Amino acid sequence: MQELTPYFAHETAVIDAGCKIGNGTKIWHFSHIMPNCVIGEGCNIGQNVVVSPEVVLGKNVKIQNNVSIYSGVTCDDDVFLGPSMVFTNITNPRSAIIRRGEYSKTHVGKGASIGANATIVCGHDIGPFAFIGAGAVVTRTVPAYALVVGNPAKQMGWMSEFGHRLNFDDTGKALCEESGEAYLLEGDLVRKLQ
Repeated sequence: MQELTPYFAHETAVIDAGCKIGNGTKIWHFSHIMPNCVIGEGCNIGQNVVVSPEVVLGKNVKIQNNVSIYSGVTCDDDVFLGPSMVFTNITNPRSAIIRRGEYSKTHVGKGASIGANATIVCGHDIGPFAFIGAGAVVTRTVPAYALVVGNPAKQMGWMSEFGHRLNFDDTGKALCEESGEAYLLEGDLVRKLQ
């Protein structure tokens, strides 16, 4: 009798030993989950995704097709990784020099979205609810709620937790057009008001 698993994996997916995969997670065609990964509940891992050894993903992480998540990357709950976006793991790669022990770490905060074909250069964290535009090349740490676009990525504004641009008034306050939630801009940081 075949043992039942609490997650779904397509028959073409490869899941190596030592992985912890949460209930309700779906792993689609030709994806490879490498040893000792931790994947939270309710994740969706698209087609042709590679999750390298010891990567940690929170709950409800959505990974679109053709994404490689390298060792040293951690993602909090509710992160969105767009189609063909890229994480790097070495700042000075050379084919002839082995640098496996030198992987830089990258952390993606809760609710952050990274657009299609964006590149995140390793060692630069993405703050909670940040929004990385399609094709952006991130070469520095991105603060919470920031909207960044371009190559190299530059901050163009702020985004709400619902993914709408925030327009701050003279008092430093803004409302999300969808949720009605209020945000406060203080210096170079944004926080949601309770």
